[in-house]
Amino acid sequence: MKFETPLIKGTLTRRYKRFLADVCLENGTELTVHCPNPGAMAGLKDEGNKVWISDSKNPTRKLQYTWELVEANRVIIGINTNRANAIAREAIESGMLPSLDPTASIKPEQKYGTNSRIDFLIEEAGKPSTFLEVKNVTFQRQLGLHEFPDGVTARGTKHLNELVNEAEKGNRAIMLYIIQRNDGDQFSIAEDIDKAYGQTFREAIAKGLEAYAICCDMTPDEIKPLRLVNVIT
Repeated sequence: MKFETPLIKGTLTRRYKRFLADVCLENGTELTVHCPNPGAMAGLKDEGNKVWISDSKNPTRKLQYTWELVEANRVIIGINTNRANAIAREAIESGMLPSLDPTASIKPEQKYGTNSRIDFLIEEAGKPSTFLEVKNVTFQRQLGLHEFPDGVTARGTKHLNELVNEAEKGNRAIMLYIIQRNDGDQFSIAEDIDKAYGQTFREAIAKGLEAYAICCDMTPDEIKPLRLVNVIT
């Protein structure tokens, strides 16, 4: 996934009110930008971190610029959760997910469950439908181990339950964790942060949910899905 316009480098001053961040550009310009990540962003929001922002080229937008990347501990990490689905689609179409035809019909944002939309409904001739949900991952507390979630996510727990419902109907249900960083080879659920999510995840796996995690090659030019990492269940 290539960025639509060249990213602009700066330094993070602060992140606040969940969706706002102040950034100082290399030329000294101070900007308030959109932070497209409602999570805790532990370890990523420290003052002085190098960041990259995108320009919407829309002067009428309330916040013209969007925070895309941050460098923390010499690792570039993607914080824009809205990029995860595009990355996931590239991974699917490149054949990275086991037993999933990369040429299958992929329909985004389809209604299902209880007032929900599945990120991707994938249909292959002669096979049950595949319901695939995407989650963005940035959290790391232990070197080499990526974790989700970084805060309590009732919405995430709801998605697990709805995927289980599809698995019990005979459909294929997949939870795909897109790790917007490339400094680890393990993934696990941070059950100490959200006990309900962790318990529901384990129960979902036992009932047929498939879970995969893909790390990415991150640069200020593009984000590439790179490889599957081991999911600890």
